[in-house]
Amino acid sequence: VQLQAYGGGLVQAGGSLRLSCAASGRTFSSYAIGWFRQAPGKEREFVAGITKSGGNTNYSEDGKGRFTVSRDNAKNTVYLQMNSLKSLDTAVYYCAASALGVSTTPRVYGYWGQGTQVTVSS
Repeated sequence: VQLQAYGGGLVQAGGSLRLSCAASGRTFSSYAIGWFRQAPGKEREFVAGITKSGGNTNYSEDGKGRFTVSRDNAKNTVYLQMNSLKSLDTAVYYCAASALGVSTTPRVYGYWGQGTQVTVSS
């Protein structure tokens, strides 16, 4: 499966963005999808994940209550709605596909998109 993340941009603190992860391939619904982010000089960290059916979601402590992950398998797309953005949310955001279910560990994911930059100005 090939993934492409988009929707990033520059937003003021307190604002919102919706990221999208578009996938190619007929097996998209066979994969759990995770969103990760990586800020300069920091390790890649888990943000949110959704199971292949969309029935279960998981969030980082920082994302709970602010971020919402959802998917539309008919459109081969996963979304990450981000509200109440903070300057610390500034990073490159990646979507990734896992055949093993949602995990907070990047190496579990076998497929990665190219990333989209999110910059939050204070």
